[in-house]
Amino acid sequence: MTRPKVDHTLKGRERGAYAEPAPGVFAYDGDVPVGWAAVAPRAQTSYARSRVIPHVDKLPVWSLWCLRVRPGHRKKGVSHALIEGAVAYARERGAPAIEAYPLDNGETRVDTTMAYVGMRRNFERAGFTFAAGTKSKLVGLPRIVMRLDLR
Repeated sequence: MTRPKVDHTLKGRERGAYAEPAPGVFAYDGDVPVGWAAVAPRAQTSYARSRVIPHVDKLPVWSLWCLRVRPGHRKKGVSHALIEGAVAYARERGAPAIEAYPLDNGETRVDTTMAYVGMRRNFERAGFTFAAGTKSKLVGLPRIVMRLDLR
């Protein structure tokens, strides 16, 4: 498999400007990237073939499956901004709905290294609703399918 060439001369926001759809959205503090969220049409991700994360229906949804916030910038609303940005990005590109596959952790604390899939309450705050259970677990906690209709 040939890997795409990356133009390392590009800096900052321009570095990701050549892919469409881009492989996610970034959050910035000024010119410093402080977070990234992976979002793309589900058909272009491994979730299209997953045996543990179910398809709720045949709608060509987008998937939001990873949130990364740079140390030193956590607990400052960056993950909320990333979710909001991912939703806007998918909506602008005609997505009928967007799904996430977060942990259903309730009040259980989750180590930040394992929180990359997101937490149910963060998606609920953004308007997502529970769509289905899954066979997937992370750090012993169940993951669920949450969906936000964009139509």
